[in-house]
Amino acid sequence: MPLLLGLDIGTSSAKAVLFDPESAGVVAVAGREYPVLKPAPDRAEQDPQAWWDAVVSATREVIAAAGRTDVAAISFSGQMHGTVLLDAAGQPLGPAIIWADQRSAAECEALTAALGPERYAGLAGTLPAAGFMGATLLWLARHEPERLARTHRAVFPKDYVRLRMTGRIATEVSDAASSGVFDIAGRRWATPILAAVGLPERLFPDVLESTEVAGALLPEVAAELGLAAGIPVIAGCADQPAQAIGNGLLEPGMASVTTGSGGQVFVPVAAGDGRIATDPRLHVFIHAVPGVNYVLGAILSAGLSLRWLRDLTGLTGTPGAYALLSQEAAAIPPGADGLIFLPYLSGERTPHMDPAARGAFIGLSHYHTRGHLARAVMEGVAFALRQALEISLGLGGSAGVIIAAGGGAESAVWRQIQADVFGLPLRQTLLVEQAGVGAALLAGVGAGVYPSFAAACARVVRLGPETPPLPEHQAIYRALYEQFTGLYPLLKADFHRLAGRG
Repeated sequence: MPLLLGLDIGTSSAKAVLFDPESAGVVAVAGREYPVLKPAPDRAEQDPQAWWDAVVSATREVIAAAGRTDVAAISFSGQMHGTVLLDAAGQPLGPAIIWADQRSAAECEALTAALGPERYAGLAGTLPAAGFMGATLLWLARHEPERLARTHRAVFPKDYVRLRMTGRIATEVSDAASSGVFDIAGRRWATPILAAVGLPERLFPDVLESTEVAGALLPEVAAELGLAAGIPVIAGCADQPAQAIGNGLLEPGMASVTTGSGGQVFVPVAAGDGRIATDPRLHVFIHAVPGVNYVLGAILSAGLSLRWLRDLTGLTGTPGAYALLSQEAAAIPPGADGLIFLPYLSGERTPHMDPAARGAFIGLSHYHTRGHLARAVMEGVAFALRQALEISLGLGGSAGVIIAAGGGAESAVWRQIQADVFGLPLRQTLLVEQAGVGAALLAGVGAGVYPSFAAACARVVRLGPETPPLPEHQAIYRALYEQFTGLYPLLKADFHRLAGRG
């Protein structure tokens, strides 16, 4: 049986995952890193050519490792929200402005005010956030109108890679929903929002279904990748739905918490008809699975907080640095001896929706060691994720067990902290490269290799044993969580003054 190729266009790297439907296993994985460009403190950009170069290199590596070129279909997982401006020839007009960019805070306020928060969220499924495509385009209209005037279409990161493969400019429903200017129920661009703020609808591309064939692999690109020309290229989806597919989150009654660069709470909900139930602190987006939406609670600095601590304490490039930090954190008691961390290093989304929020250690003393800092970071991220989880389940329904995913779930101490803070058992996903495998399974559904997502996931999804919450830790964390949730309101005005917005 031919293989499936899933390409995951992430924030830190692009990965190629070659998957064998017959053995239900990964044949080969390769990744290539690229930088996030920070031309100013509130900016986050990437070079689209860097994505493409990484995809080419990683794809050639997995093909060489497998010794096979019989690929039935290709599809994608992509970092969400970011904006690539294309000219009429499909060439990027400068760096892409990605999800972590915070320049568009004022534009978010203008977008919300255009329709009012209730009507806006009811249409788009979410209020706008800095880094979302809609807010970014409005910022460009106000601050770089000449660049926007030269723009033929705006697409998301994975869409640019697919364009290079097929020559077709398009997006698909899951990424379109993450723009903040898409009609979730109508599955079309939200004309009332765009008209209210003067964004021309011509900027926005055609919208495909996630499983739709977007085109065929061009001959010259096939030669560059080391593949055969004409392979079906499936539209793909945003990274959260792709990861959900890899974890088997296909229907309501399930939930996952992902501790990656950011942190995400994912709760599937029935799409239904008509009005979308929303909460201004959350996002309701479209799943790649037909008939399903999902509630997404998002924090911006989960694993990024621990990475920041790693680099700050001189462990950059040290082999096993994260294992060392986990070992040191495990030796510290719950509560980190009176130290609390607020993980708002890049502002925050759920529940504060505040790009001016800032990170902080509260209670720092001479007694505290690097292990205390590591434990406090893990606990602070878990507290922030609990806020997102509680609100998400309030909108999307209950879940008896939480699937733990992402790099943070590899740490036994961090998994236990999360179970204790959430008060719910966790089951770690045992599948590696969930987003890339999810993209490969989506390719299989789109190309007819699998009759459905359920059939695709049946032999692939694997979960580890439960990590139950420890009652003696829960009591400690209940008190600390109450203290944690009270800190942002106390410090909000100070954060805004320090960020120059007070």
